[in-house]
Amino acid sequence: MLESALAAVEQHLASLGRALCERDSEDIERHASALHRALAVAVAQFAQAARRGAVPLELRQRLALASGQVAAQRESLARATAALDRAIDVLMPSTATPAALYSASGAGERSGFGTTHA
Repeated sequence: MLESALAAVEQHLASLGRALCERDSEDIERHASALHRALAVAVAQFAQAARRGAVPLELRQRLALASGQVAAQRESLARATAALDRAIDVLMPSTATPAALYSASGAGERSGFGTTHA
């Protein structure tokens, strides 16, 4: 049971890795969801087996390796997202510059601020 749960995680992790390399957003979403479900099943099964003290060393090592691969993919996605955000900022700069509410002397610069109307 643990072997099949772990094999499913490994399979979905490899599929997600391929989809990321191909930059196929639909496959990325599909494989990420499948990996999430497989991880939930595997973690539940491993936790149950650990309470019984029945998790073989080889499977623990494979689960740790899969966990490291998930972390590496997460980090890679975070870097790619940050790079994309920077590129969008360069390509589509904000056209509206935020107006200052106060001048250097502290007087209101927007109409109506710092003035009293009778």
